[in-house]
Amino acid sequence: MIITPQTLRGIYVGFNTLFNKAFTETPVLYQRVATVCPSTTSEENYAWLGDIPGMKEWSGEREIQNLASSSYTIKNKDFEGTVGIPRNAIEDDKIGLYSPSIQMLGQSAAQHPDELIFGLLKSGFTELCYDGKPFFSTEHPVGRKKVSNRGAEKLTIESYAAARAAMMGFFNSKGRPLKLVPNLLVVPPALEGTALSITKSEFINGTTNTMKGTAEALVVPDLAGSDTAWYLLCTTKPIKPLIYQERKKPKFVSKTGEQDDNVFFDKQYIYGVDSRGNAGFGFWQMGYGSDGTTGGE
Repeated sequence: MIITPQTLRGIYVGFNTLFNKAFTETPVLYQRVATVCPSTTSEENYAWLGDIPGMKEWSGEREIQNLASSSYTIKNKDFEGTVGIPRNAIEDDKIGLYSPSIQMLGQSAAQHPDELIFGLLKSGFTELCYDGKPFFSTEHPVGRKKVSNRGAEKLTIESYAAARAAMMGFFNSKGRPLKLVPNLLVVPPALEGTALSITKSEFINGTTNTMKGTAEALVVPDLAGSDTAWYLLCTTKPIKPLIYQERKKPKFVSKTGEQDDNVFFDKQYIYGVDSRGNAGFGFWQMGYGSDGTTGGE
């Protein structure tokens, strides 16, 4: 094959089509648990994270519920994925051999928010949220009280029921119930059977399963490695438990000019994708996490 600017343009168009098709057809999970927030600068401050307001009887003047100002900031990061294709492969008309690499690049770009969001969820026992405590903590300040959304029990129907009751009992600083009903039981692959049993089985150990249908089990491969930890989330509110901050959507690019160093010195054409963004925590009240280190059989 004779390499011309038109040839390279045609290859780019073909690769871009493959990339976009793989990107759009790849299933992702992060949108189930995270609110996508657009970003326009290098970082965003989520000052509105704080107490969750509620309604009250209107008696006299309105009571303005000033939201506690938070200094919680999510800084955007740059991400990339790059593949190189030898010039000789194009000259020898072997370009089709590299199509799977471009498709996998598209899949990786689509799944990258999953890695960020569920990686953050996994580290929620140590990473701090807007109130200066770990997202899963036993001492979140609510008014003058300390509230826990963290456990240590292994996943059983009993620990699941206790976590569910704890979340539904959360209140704001005025003492009003938040009415949070958890709907997702998020687990690593190692706990798939247990989670499905709790959420779908008619009976558990010969006893009627009163928790059947109270949540959906969501099995997340990115949580592998923390095989005893499990998470109960409420994702039905306008703001989900986690935040995916999107500064720049993934963009497919190429570097194929004859004067580019990679072509001139290395006889290699470069194709890649880059994006900007990051993950952060929303309201801790919408999640309950257990590291699963105690209890169970």
